[in-house]
Amino acid sequence: MATQVLLFYKYVTIDDTQALAARVRTLATTHNLLGRALVAEEGINATFEGEVEDTEAFARELCTDAPLADMQIKRSVGDGTAFAKLVVKVRDQIVGTKFPEGKADPRVQTAPRISPEELKRWFEESEDFTIVDMRNDYEFQSGHFKGSVNPGLENSRDLPEALPKLAHLKDKKVLTVCTGGVRCESMSAYLMTEGFENVYQLENGMHGYMEKYPGQDFLGTLYTFDRRKTMDFGGDREIIGRCYRCDTPTERYVNCANDLCHLHFLACTGCS
Repeated sequence: MATQVLLFYKYVTIDDTQALAARVRTLATTHNLLGRALVAEEGINATFEGEVEDTEAFARELCTDAPLADMQIKRSVGDGTAFAKLVVKVRDQIVGTKFPEGKADPRVQTAPRISPEELKRWFEESEDFTIVDMRNDYEFQSGHFKGSVNPGLENSRDLPEALPKLAHLKDKKVLTVCTGGVRCESMSAYLMTEGFENVYQLENGMHGYMEKYPGQDFLGTLYTFDRRKTMDFGGDREIIGRCYRCDTPTERYVNCANDLCHLHFLACTGCS
């Protein structure tokens, strides 16, 4: 049977986080889905895999809950092995930005969203803008939008320390991008609180753009936080990832075996 991966989030006030977590867990179990979800007072962030019919039934039922009624759900082809188990947790945040209290709450302030169609127009008309990739550095290595800036983040919470690298963009049109959009909700807002006046975010993230324009404007492949590690939506593309040791083109991620390191990096079959 064909499988499908669902990716979704929503920033919305959740009055009873334990109740929503239990609801998500029950629905996922009922429909034989594996994956993970984080629920917090500020919203939900999740990804699940299952047979197409089951994932669609799960999505329909989940979106009947009032706070999640208009939530957008992204879909991609699964391989049946993306997740080993089901994990649903209640946390303080749905993305670990850990920004100072009172700054960058997406429920209060976030950058305007542009659609994939609008970004396509920007590319085609050579709009004067700069893409800032808000993912971790290792994600950037296997794939990213052409011409994008990599702040070199190790974690989402590193953005305040990376601001000096972006200072020259304060007066420029900036588009923040990430995998599915959730990180850019708070990270674009943080830029706005730090004096960036012309900031936008890509609606539904790279995932949403690649669904509509496979093989266009995005170089390489998209990193995923599941067993697939990377994914694409077809179309012509080149491998831009390079082996950490020998610089051979590769999209194969490994973890350093040294218990004091565990660096997550690209390594060709020979070097690994």
